[in-house]
Amino acid sequence: MTTIAARHVVITGAASGIGRSVASRMADRAAAVSLVDIDEGRLARAVEGIRGAGGRACGYVCDVSDRQAVQGLARQITEEGGPVDILVNNAGVVSGGRLLDLTDQQIDRTFRVNVLALFWTTRAFLPTMIRRDTGHIVNIASAAGLIGTRRETDYAASKHAVVGFDEALRMELRRLASHVRTTVVCPYYIDTGMFAGVRTRVPWLLPILKEERVAAQIVRAVETNRGRLLIPWPVHLVPVLREVLPLRVFDMVADALGVNDAMNEYRGRATAGPEEQPAGTRVGAVPTS
Repeated sequence: MTTIAARHVVITGAASGIGRSVASRMADRAAAVSLVDIDEGRLARAVEGIRGAGGRACGYVCDVSDRQAVQGLARQITEEGGPVDILVNNAGVVSGGRLLDLTDQQIDRTFRVNVLALFWTTRAFLPTMIRRDTGHIVNIASAAGLIGTRRETDYAASKHAVVGFDEALRMELRRLASHVRTTVVCPYYIDTGMFAGVRTRVPWLLPILKEERVAAQIVRAVETNRGRLLIPWPVHLVPVLREVLPLRVFDMVADALGVNDAMNEYRGRATAGPEEQPAGTRVGAVPTS
């Protein structure tokens, strides 16, 4: 079991959505939570909300796709809050366009935030975890990390990379006989603003997931050292169906379930990109008592 009480938890993309919900639940379990996000206004409100409920929280504005900014962030977080016990790599973006409609900047941004940021944050905090022989790294992927769908070429490719990153990292830690754990999370669409407009054809089988419920499952997966969290349960069938069905039949099943039409009315959440926000600004400090 991974104990959350009295641990120092860092969560990226923590100003809204799943990140904010996980941060709140971690704080409810008596963790000291360092919230990292690029949106200073939302981040400040998230920190205030946790503190208002009696939790310990500190906020840091940082573009986690910027390697140097992450290095400075790691030093500051460690100096102010102590060694990090749990890292939740949650920051992510989605473009929601067809490949030929995406701009070069959108594709570049997707991989900088969804993939490279995992390398920078994990490399910043993992060495101390290994030295202390304790820690937990959570990588938020997606069901799109197991199956590619229309209007998600960049997003699905990036989330496939997250799944591979987590698996390779787990293997490296096993070779070291380390007690540092990893958890990869692959949920279907969640009812956050990030996927506003997404629809499901078979809600009884593939429902649009509730943010609070997913956050609760993520926290529980950390507590129980669960290596992989796929939700809802039909997501577990994707790797199996891919192996046993001919490719044409696999595609037909995806079409029948409406997976390839889910993004047809996608709107998303209007927000500034990493290049439009400041990096490394300190918003608050973790209380020491």
